Amino acid sequence: MATKKILIIEDEPNIRELVLYNLKTNGYEGIAAEDGIMGITMVHREKPDLILLDIMLPGKNGFEICKELRDEGNNTPIIMMTAKTEEEDKVTGLEYGADDYISKPFGIREMMARIKAVIRRYETVGEARDVKEKASETILTIGELTLNVERHEVTVAGKNVELTLKEFELLKYLMQNRGRVFSRDQLLNKIWGIDYAGETRTVDVHIRHLRQKLSEEYNDEGYIETIRGKGYKVK
Repeated sequence: MATKKILIIEDEPNIRELVLYNLKTNGYEGIAAEDGIMGITMVHREKPDLILLDIMLPGKNGFEICKELRDEGNNTPIIMMTAKTEEEDKVTGLEYGADDYISKPFGIREMMARIKAVIRRYETVGEARDVKEKASETILTIGELTLNVERHEVTVAGKNVELTLKEFELLKYLMQNRGRVFSRDQLLNKIWGIDYAGETRTVDVHIRHLRQKLSEEYNDEGYIETIRGKGYKVK
């Protein structure tokens, strides 16, 4: 198996060197950028398997980098590094398409566990996508919404909708189980994995993003319905 390449975008030299050392110790190839401009350039040039992304960066901050990558269809997994007390930073990072977050100051064991968990989730999804789907399961359709499992494409009224990996997996799971209500904990465990240390608010953020991207003006909730006190379902 090829060595995973991990890019850390961090302007504090001590943190960069500590992370790079521990990445190497744990069998990863670590590369680093010290500002946002260099960071986005290295993402395109080096094509890392995962990005550790600080928020407060010179040149281009972490939110801008995350949004830019997702807007251009780049689904490289991203772990945001946030200040321990800044809850809003965590939510904003998830809204821009980050896969996970880790609060500063962080322990090396926690960092490595989160890296392994995120990479494992992406590998599992990739392996599942390589397995040929049954014809009846390849294309899911509800109204003007169509999800093509094999092509990893979503369209509404014939127009392509760009989704992050987890947004796609969340929508697919709900569509495959149309009419069934899932709690936030159930969706968190199914889409993010039982080893994900996030909060159920993560689910709410991604549901809100899906609704915005599917943008059904005739219905505030769109295809995904909120069942008060229980969770979510696709109508």
